Amino acid sequence: MNSNACVAMLLAGGEGRRLSPLTASMAKPAVPFGGSCRIIDYTLSNCINSGIGRIGVLTQYMADSLHAHIGDGSSWRSNGQTADITLLPSSRAGQNGYLGTADAIVQNLDFIDRQSPEHVLILSGDHIYRMDYRQMLQDHIASGAAATIAVKRVPWRDASRFGIMLADERRMIVDFEEKPAKPRSNLASMGIYIFNWPVLREALLEDLRNPASSHDFGKDIIPGMLRNKIAMLAYSFEGYWRDVGTVESLWEAHMDLIDGELDEAEDGHRNPWPILTGQSGQAAQARSCPRADVPSSYVHHDSLIKGDLDRSVVFAGVAVDEGADIRESILMPGARIGRDVRLSRAIVGEGAVIADGAVIGSLNGEVTVIAPGDRVEAHPRFVVKPDRLPHSLFHREAHVPAGIAFGKA
Repeated sequence: MNSNACVAMLLAGGEGRRLSPLTASMAKPAVPFGGSCRIIDYTLSNCINSGIGRIGVLTQYMADSLHAHIGDGSSWRSNGQTADITLLPSSRAGQNGYLGTADAIVQNLDFIDRQSPEHVLILSGDHIYRMDYRQMLQDHIASGAAATIAVKRVPWRDASRFGIMLADERRMIVDFEEKPAKPRSNLASMGIYIFNWPVLREALLEDLRNPASSHDFGKDIIPGMLRNKIAMLAYSFEGYWRDVGTVESLWEAHMDLIDGELDEAEDGHRNPWPILTGQSGQAAQARSCPRADVPSSYVHHDSLIKGDLDRSVVFAGVAVDEGADIRESILMPGARIGRDVRLSRAIVGEGAVIADGAVIGSLNGEVTVIAPGDRVEAHPRFVVKPDRLPHSLFHREAHVPAGIAFGKA
């Protein structure tokens, strides 16, 4: 890709309340994923593997967690491909916080203008997928459109959670509605946009002058372009893609990883390109474990497993003691699982400790979350319903009787 053709702007400032308590001390894109990396690594790796040489990462909530992970950006290299990654926090130069996704771009117009790009690629930092943006850019240029939106068909039951559009036989977008109560289509926006920079710049400045605007791409910019008869193309993506903005979707994406679905490319074959991570600049190191007593699990090489795992993902620095039985769970970096622990459908946050004999899982099959740094004690007594748990349960040094089965946080 011509390094002057396209600059990527990666929106990574979200607070991630629906991922609480995992996001209590870090930005949503910084949440660990896949046994060896963090959520944002997928989008950054897509950029590197697609040959996009200039990337702006827009940060806001708990920005230090992302800044420490990304560093100077020099770790992201693949097959000789490198990128100039610039961190763009909302606090720089005395700016106020970003008011919306479009406002985040407006506050960084000077950064984009200095690059003099023909096109701007707008991305989200909290999606899990592998995508070659070059194919989308080629389609965009060939169509003659001023904007292109990556789309994917979703189940009808989920359509109201997304921006939904209608497209004609030429794939040109004729209608768009953000999270409609009664969707007329299941063609969902993936939050991936390519714009001709002069057109987007004008649209952003027009939106800035509108006091009624929420300064959001889905709610304001895209509908405004449609009203102004600006040609927009729908680019269909057939590979794996998931928004991991909730506890349930984060857990489901890890189960998809175990099932091999994350390797699915647009053509249905395996996508071989690496997912890089900032800690080492290398491809993710967690692998499907060959041990018979940990079937269908991903285990980081820097972990100690003495108990049994089934359909689970284990990060670096995790220790699982003898007699522990871990099923369909995610053990984030530094977690400690004691002797004879029973864990089912759970996400154990970074550095959390589950003491000997604890039994953790939901009565109704929901995903249970142990906050980063928490300690769960165990003294066999009783089982309680999720809504009857004391508020102090998720505080540090919380005392939790064994046998408790509790729901999502």
